[in-house]
Amino acid sequence: MQRFWVVAGCVGAFMAVAILTALTAPRDIGIAIDKVVQLVFAVAALVAYARRRDRWMTAAMTSLSVGLSAWIWGQQILGVQLPSSTIAPLGFTMVPVLCLAAVIAKAQQRRADDLLPNYRSRTVIVLDGLIVIGSLFVLTWVSALESLTRAWATEGPGFATVIAHPAAYLVLLVAIVVMSWTHQAVRQWPMFFVALAGIAQSSSGWLFAFYISKGITAIPASVDIGFMLCPAFFLLSALAPVRDLDPTPGRVRMADLLHLLVPYLPLAITGLFVIWNTATGGRLNPIEIYVGLMVVCLVIVRQLLTMMDNVRLMDQLRVSREQLRHEATHDPLTGVANRSLFRERLERALAVRDREKPLILLFIDVDGFKAVNDNNGHAEGDVVLRNVAARLQNNVRPEDTVARLGGDEFGVLVDGGDAEEIGDRLLAVLGHPHEVDGRVHRVHASIGVAQRFSYDPSITADDVLGAADTAMYTAKRLGKGMVVVHGSPLPEMT
Repeated sequence: MQRFWVVAGCVGAFMAVAILTALTAPRDIGIAIDKVVQLVFAVAALVAYARRRDRWMTAAMTSLSVGLSAWIWGQQILGVQLPSSTIAPLGFTMVPVLCLAAVIAKAQQRRADDLLPNYRSRTVIVLDGLIVIGSLFVLTWVSALESLTRAWATEGPGFATVIAHPAAYLVLLVAIVVMSWTHQAVRQWPMFFVALAGIAQSSSGWLFAFYISKGITAIPASVDIGFMLCPAFFLLSALAPVRDLDPTPGRVRMADLLHLLVPYLPLAITGLFVIWNTATGGRLNPIEIYVGLMVVCLVIVRQLLTMMDNVRLMDQLRVSREQLRHEATHDPLTGVANRSLFRERLERALAVRDREKPLILLFIDVDGFKAVNDNNGHAEGDVVLRNVAARLQNNVRPEDTVARLGGDEFGVLVDGGDAEEIGDRLLAVLGHPHEVDGRVHRVHASIGVAQRFSYDPSITADDVLGAADTAMYTAKRLGKGMVVVHGSPLPEMT
């Protein structure tokens, strides 16, 4: 990067000397220096882009070199009068068109941090470009373009190319600015220097068109400053490094802000200018009215698309929040509630003061699961756990809660019913064989049950879980594959 800026400084110093020499030398010598410098830098840019294998920019620099060569041959050697209908203006006009193709090609190189990636967003970018171009058209028409067009009508097709040349560069500039807000590949130093080249060429192009419209063929040397700078900027764009930096948070926010301001800022400026023009006695002609209405309609369409995108994004945000909430409260393997959600629902159930039905908590330990894991691997063990969770969910009501409390332990929270009947039903269901990849696995369960029949503020969720856990260990001590209700006559482990 430092070496590039050294090169840029040398190019800038050389251009300063060349411009001063062209301005102070006699007219013929100054024009010769002007055109030779332009051609040298255009050819240098052509070679540099060809070495980078940038096809569109190579084609653009070829068109610029051909146009300059034809201009030098026609004006300096053959003495063709301005405006010229030779190949030179056509070559100059093709440069921004080919550069625009290069910008679009750059924009296709998408990155993860590029904003607005879908097709609708690309439509919004096109609308933004059309709105800015339409606003600039109204602005320039009111200020100067109408008088130039009258000259166009009297001068003939030669003057059409004079107008098309700087107008095409304006379209290129709008495209670069709009796409740079949403595409990291365009927001780079090479495109910055292409934009500078467009500004320089367009500025001199409009001045050139103004003098031609007035019938002045002896164009002042100062008008050519932008023409001289343009190929130099193109050369710097070919040499400028591309830095693949991640955008800072502030820069992303600035891009979002600029995207929101388009197209309202240029439209507002154009509107103020038109208001001022009419307030000072000017009148709007049909072209200004129709183009202005078209721009307003484009803004409305753009706003509708933006609103549709906002609704879609809000819906995506809602779905994402639901997914995050589900992931935070559910077991990733089985899909049932995790220990945190189970405890939350247990505490909520214990807080019910006017309880009419018993609150039943079943603590389930899968017997024989360790053998499945050890003999057949964790993958088959995971399938068995998912089967266990599914069978538990399918054999309780939707309003009941099934949770994986850890490892091969599950919990079931039921509001109302007969504890022993529920326990026996689940015990029978879990005892059915599990077939995985042609292999049959038989596991059973030990189930401990704790019940609460009335509200008691001194009883906590840990108390109920502890009671059910104690009952489950009693079931395992008594031979496994059975249900033990806490507080029953069966002896419990403590």
